[in-house]
Order: sequence, then C-alpha cells, then structure tokens
Amino acid sequence: MIVGIPKEIKNHEYRVAISPSGVLALKKHGHEVLIENNAGLGAGFSNEAYLQAGASIKESAKDIFEAASLIIKVKEPLPEEYTLIKAHHTVFTYFHFAASESLTKAMISTHATCIAYETVTNNDGSLPLLIPMSEIAGRMAVQAGAKYLERPMGGKGVLLGGVAGVNKGKVLILGGGVVGTEAAKMAAGLGAQVIVMDVNIQRLRYLEEILPKNVITLYSNELNIQNHITDSDLIIGAVLIAGAKAPTLITHSMLAKMQAGTVLVDVAVDQGGCIETCKPTTHENPIFTVNGIIHYCVANMPGAVPVTSTEALTNATIPYILQLANLGLEEAVVKNSALNKGLNIVNGTVIHEGIKKAF
Repeated sequence: MIVGIPKEIKNHEYRVAISPSGVLALKKHGHEVLIENNAGLGAGFSNEAYLQAGASIKESAKDIFEAASLIIKVKEPLPEEYTLIKAHHTVFTYFHFAASESLTKAMISTHATCIAYETVTNNDGSLPLLIPMSEIAGRMAVQAGAKYLERPMGGKGVLLGGVAGVNKGKVLILGGGVVGTEAAKMAAGLGAQVIVMDVNIQRLRYLEEILPKNVITLYSNELNIQNHITDSDLIIGAVLIAGAKAPTLITHSMLAKMQAGTVLVDVAVDQGGCIETCKPTTHENPIFTVNGIIHYCVANMPGAVPVTSTEALTNATIPYILQLANLGLEEAVVKNSALNKGLNIVNGTVIHEGIKKAF
C-alpha cells in the first residue's frame, strides 16, 4: 500500500504524523511511504532521516494525496486540503468532528473514509491514540497556566507552589481522566493546592490512592464548581466524552464569581470546550480575556513540543497504521474492534453516534 504523510499546516503545528522509525516499520512490511518535503523539520526530523528509513520525498501535499490511498495526519484537514481528499482515500488523524460542523460536512462531501484517532477505543473504554497527547496536554496545561498567572502576563501574580509562610496557589481541575490526572501530578509537584473533580466515584477513589496528599478529590456538580471557582487561581477544563461535544461546566455568568487575573485553560477546546466563553486559539495568539479572566484555549497544545509528541504519537499509532496497510481497510476494521470504533465517516455517511448527536 502507498502511505502518504503531508506536512501539517495548522497554525504553529510542528508535529508530523510519523517518525522515521514508523517509516522503517512500514517499509519492512513492503509498503511505500511518501513524505512531503520538510514535513518533519519542526519535530527535528530531516528529509535525509526519512530517506534513510526508506521513504520517498514529495514536493507538495497535492503530490502526496494524488499518489497515496492511506493518508496519515496529526490534525484535522483544513479548508485548503479539502479538495485534495477523494473518495478512495482513508484519512487517519485527529478529526474532533463534534467541534466543527463545517469540517464534518466537508468530509461527508469527499466520500472518503475518515478514521479518528480520538475515537479508537479499546474494550475497556480506554482511548489508546488519545492517551499520549492527553498526557502531554495535561502537563502543558499547568505549565501554561503557571506562566499566565504571572502579573506581566495579566495574571494574578501568584506562584503556584508559593514559598514558606505564603499561601500556595490553588488549582481546580474539572475532569479526572488522563488530562486531569497528568495536570494534577504536575500541579501537585509544583506544590500547589489541587482539587480534582469528576462524576465517576470509582475514578475519584483511584485518584485518591495514587495522587499526592496535596490533591483533594471532589464529586463534580454545579454547587461544588461554583464554590471553588471563587478562590481558584488556575482552572483546567479536562472533560472528555469520546467523539462527542464536551459538556459546558463553566458558564459566562460564572466568570463574575472569579477573581480578576484567574487563568482558565480549556484542554477540551478541540471538542467544543467545557467553558462557555472558550473559543479556539493558537500558539501565536494563545490567550484572550473575558471580564478580567484569562482564557488559554490552544487547540493543539502538544504541537508546541513536537519532538516529544511526534515520537509518542508514532509509538501509539504505528500498530494501527500497519494493520490498515497490511490488511486493507475492510479487513482491518473487522479484525480490530478498537479501530472499528474509530470509523467516523464512511462513503459520505456519518456513522459515529457522538457526531450525529452534536449536529
């Protein structure tokens, strides 16, 4: 099979969909791999590294899409890529369809097969292709929040870990999944006061056991959220419903309860966000302010650490890419139930329930 990897064109997206190690694995199984010129530079991989692994370099995305049948990407296609996608393509990437009706309609019109990393689901409900990027985003949420809490950045001027004799910063995390857990670890490691909220009691019991003692777990309900946003310095939205739009947990009116300079980091932004005033931002212009509250809503946070995230993504995706290439689409999704759940749009029809409900 011919596998194509175009260069990512989203604002400040430095990741590439596959590392040279992934190319080598595909070549050993007899597949042809096409990489767009300089697609890996942002992640530290030169054309020469890909050539040594056995890939061929193509000058443009158009060349990639014209020659390949399996397209591997990191982020969702942008409008300038829509016309390149044809019915014979299988596109494997983070789509997050529930956050964009325009993207959904565009992919329906191509009649291509769209497999979303974020809905590939194991029998235990875990999301193997979302986990590595969620780990990174959770850790980065605390880094970003800590930076924008600094007074020159417009924040409250609070150091999350504090110092002896001074109150520590308070971090409220909404959601106890992978993002929330990693954010809690980072915030706790800095010495902050940390509260993690979730609606899953079993998950809260687990977190109570594994997280440091400066992390408190609380059941997530409107009253608890309202009570704790009043004095939180950093609030992280980490809620995920696989393939569906994130629920709104913080409304516009609730901002009035927060102190000026509070920082909101909505990691759920690529699924529509769990903060009503959230809108997607970029690494170039990452924040905006509403009622004195700083919003950090970058939709591709791991793109800022592409060396780490490209390797982590390849490690997770390569077994599935190999199955698609070795077996072909139809056999692969029959033999691998997790991959089958990744099917979002097939031949112009939406088949994922989360997308249907979103629109």
